[in-house]
Amino acid sequence: MNRQTGRLEFKLGAFGRLVPLLTAACMILWAACSQSNVNGYVIAFFAALVVGALFARDDKAYGEAIVYGLCKPMFAVIVLAVMLAAVSGKLISASGMVQTIANYVVAVGLTGRWFVAAAFLITCLLAFSTGTSVGTYFVVIPILFPVGVMAGAAPQYMLGAIVSGAAFGDNLGPISDTTIASSSTQHADLGTVVRTRMRYSIPAAVGALVLFLLFTRTGEDRLLDETMQEAAVRPLSLIMLVVPVTIVALCLLRKHLITALSYGILAGAAAGLVSGIYRVEDLVAFPGGFAVSGLVTEAIGGTAGTVAMLIAVFALLGVMEKSGLFEEVGTLLQRFAQSERSTEATIVLSTGILSMITGVISVAIVALGDLVNEIGEQAGVDRYRRANLLDCTGCVFCFLAPWTVHCVIPAQQSAQFGEAFAVAPAQIPFVNYYSICMLVILVIAIVTGYGRRSPEA
Repeated sequence: MNRQTGRLEFKLGAFGRLVPLLTAACMILWAACSQSNVNGYVIAFFAALVVGALFARDDKAYGEAIVYGLCKPMFAVIVLAVMLAAVSGKLISASGMVQTIANYVVAVGLTGRWFVAAAFLITCLLAFSTGTSVGTYFVVIPILFPVGVMAGAAPQYMLGAIVSGAAFGDNLGPISDTTIASSSTQHADLGTVVRTRMRYSIPAAVGALVLFLLFTRTGEDRLLDETMQEAAVRPLSLIMLVVPVTIVALCLLRKHLITALSYGILAGAAAGLVSGIYRVEDLVAFPGGFAVSGLVTEAIGGTAGTVAMLIAVFALLGVMEKSGLFEEVGTLLQRFAQSERSTEATIVLSTGILSMITGVISVAIVALGDLVNEIGEQAGVDRYRRANLLDCTGCVFCFLAPWTVHCVIPAQQSAQFGEAFAVAPAQIPFVNYYSICMLVILVIAIVTGYGRRSPEA
């Protein structure tokens, strides 16, 4: 962990240093209880920055701390990745590929709990391919959720399957911001991180699939009308699988994330144009009157809230880091991190608590990255083990906290289909079987040492 010179001082001492973080936590809780969308979380982090300015002793130093946070290379990578991933996801969703897959599932009789299991697997695939859990919600829920409920699945289990699949993709996806953050902060190779993370994520996914098949409740049997099914089927759209295949293949070949995303978009655009799924004006158009339209513009514009939140998050991280808060927390945690096992437990507990407070996994990972790197090295915990513990922990606690976007957004989207479809945020954690299974695996991993073997040994 880097020792900071020229520490940012606050009025009221230690309490003043905590004010920005406490403000963010309170605002996030308020936004979650009010069933806010992502803009509520944007306000939460910006409010933390504004309130923190009132307690800073040196206004100039406070501004410099904000800039320091925004100058982190990871900020630029994650922001670009969010935008490019949104474009690739839009190419997939607008083609009708997801609807086609869903209708084929219904056509072969996979209704009720079988549809829930299929929805989990489809969401795993899309989230893994695009690397974004929140983005996956906006793509999958409007399609698979109502189809599943009409096919006989209870609404909360449909959302549980989708959130579980999104957690899997966020956890294992090579282009996920959490995967990037965990590997970068621990100076671990991205491809090896993904390969070693399979020791945790695959068993958790298998366990979740079994639980969905065993315990999913069914609702009223309301199968889709045959005419609706036929209208939605577009077999040609399956050619758009070239997008996730290209991105994943290049990431596994250890190409740069931005390069992989760019080639995925190019491959998808080419496949869409050649097959006739898209026209040039569908992708980008200039209709006049200073207007720009098309899928690319819509996708990039749709990331505004997420990008704004990342700006505020990284700015707040700069303030907290310059204030010496992480260093002091590190000193406290080092008292508990004496052995290899206790260090791993410390990593899990600290990451879990911070991910629940902030509601953003990458925030917890970035905030604790240097600390985990330092205490892990001292205790002999391998860098790949540290990266996996960071990410897997975030995909447990952040997804199981009912005030985070992983419960609020799915619940909001379910309500738009009517009262019979609505699911409360507090119901979702109990049916998020992937995160529950991952929690069990983390406990087993720390107690028994499962997954501790270094890939470099």
